[in-house]
Formats: sequence, structure tokens, C-alpha cells
Amino acid sequence: MSVTPIANRQGAVQTAIAQASAKTGIDFNYLLGQAQVESGMRPGARAATSSATGLYQFVEQSWLAVVKKHGAEHGLGWAADAIQPGRGGRMSVSDPATRRAILGLRSDPCYASLMAAEHASDNKADLEGVIGRPATGTDLYMAHFLGLGGARRFLAALQSHPDRSAAAMFPAAAHANRAIFYGPGGHPRSVSEIYQRFAAKLDQGADLAGGTGRASDVLGLSLGDNEVIAGNGEDQGDALAWARTTLGALGARPASAAQANLLRPTPDNARLAYMMLASLGGN
Repeated sequence: MSVTPIANRQGAVQTAIAQASAKTGIDFNYLLGQAQVESGMRPGARAATSSATGLYQFVEQSWLAVVKKHGAEHGLGWAADAIQPGRGGRMSVSDPATRRAILGLRSDPCYASLMAAEHASDNKADLEGVIGRPATGTDLYMAHFLGLGGARRFLAALQSHPDRSAAAMFPAAAHANRAIFYGPGGHPRSVSEIYQRFAAKLDQGADLAGGTGRASDVLGLSLGDNEVIAGNGEDQGDALAWARTTLGALGARPASAAQANLLRPTPDNARLAYMMLASLGGN
């Protein structure tokens, strides 16, 4: 029996994460750091105290919800169609074998990375609408840890009352995660302290997993191997959408420089000029 070397397995996981980053625009270093923190980069990781499974430790209901929403975009239409929302938004699958197959995808690094990236993208859009600034990797991890509602409350407190006790705000989470909410001697940590500890944890995770930058910073957005730069009065999400639409119309590799002129490199869309030149140079 042959055994796949650990380095080869980790390389395959990194490739899956990189592909998910390229397809969704969510920062590679953030996804890498999250996978390291959540599972130690192990696709088959399982939690001892919950249903959490896979690289990103999705519990069953969270996984079913994100596959229902985004599965069809990534070749999982059969799974999305089989998942039905019920009372209170609880997701169910009527056929037991199909349910097992869908939940089993959490251990597939490609699908796990894609769904984690899509989930992060959803959270990013929601949080930025509330906090009024670009989301950081740490902001997204707070949404992963506390849920969107909890993250909104946490980030609002971080801005207005950074010294407030996080355990007082989130007693149930503090009870289940005492080592996070309390320091040595039982001293309750502030929201600022917890935020900074999560930031450091993400950055350390990305570094351990072979990342190329900080996972806790404002999220960069990418299209393939190229970074998308926002224009005047535009955030990176708008820039990424513009880039995808434009390149979709032209094709991945424009046939001529005349086609590239359709981009009209004005101050508002010059963010793609260098990217188009790189594409033209590859022909």
C-alpha cells in the first residue's frame, strides 16, 4: 500500500485553496490562514464535540446552506436541488444517501475551499454594508466564529467601546470557549484583545501553511493570477465585478490590441490596463 507524502497532500490542498481564491476573488492568504487555524490543513479533520468536518470545519447546517446557495455555480447543481429549506431556515435532504454524499463533500479540499470562499464572500458583503469600511480577514473570521449577527455586534463594540468585556457581550460563546474569552487567572479579555489575538492567529496560520502575506489585513481581490485594482470612487468588489464582466466579454486572452481598446483606460477603469497588457503579451 502506498502512502501519499504529507508535503504532497498539503500541496494539493494549497492548490485547491488557490483555485477557490481565483474563482471567487477572496484573498488566498485569508483562506489559507483559516484552513490552518480550523483544521491544520487536514481535509478529513473532524471535531470531537460537534458535526464540524473538513478543512474549514463546516457543521452540517452551515454546509447545507452554503451548498444550497452556491453549489450550482460550481457543478453541484444536483446537491443544491436536493437541499430544501424548512421552518426557521433549517436545511434538509429527504434521501439519506444523498444527504450523506453532500455532507461528505466537506472532506473534499476543492469543494470545501470553494464553499468557504463563497461563504466568506457573502459575509464580506454583509459586514461591509454595516461597518462602512473594507472588511479585513479578521472581520471575516469573527463572522465565522460568532455568526454574522454576533460579528456585527462585536465589530460595533470594537469601534465604540474596544475595552468592553467580550464575555459580557457573548456569555454563551464565552462559556464554550473559555480560553478565548478569558486570560490567565480568569481575567475577561476585551473585544480589542480578542480581535488582535484572532488576527495574530490567522497570520500565523497563513505563515505556517506557506502563505505569501498577512491573512488578517483588508482582503485583496484577485482575478486569476492578477490583482484587481479599484478605480476612483469604487471599492474592490465593484472593481472585481467590472473586471469579470469585461474579460468575460473579451475572452481570457484578447485576440488583438484593438479588442483591448474596448477597455478605454480612463481613471475609472485603468485598474485593468496592466492586466490586459499581460494577457496580450501571452499570445
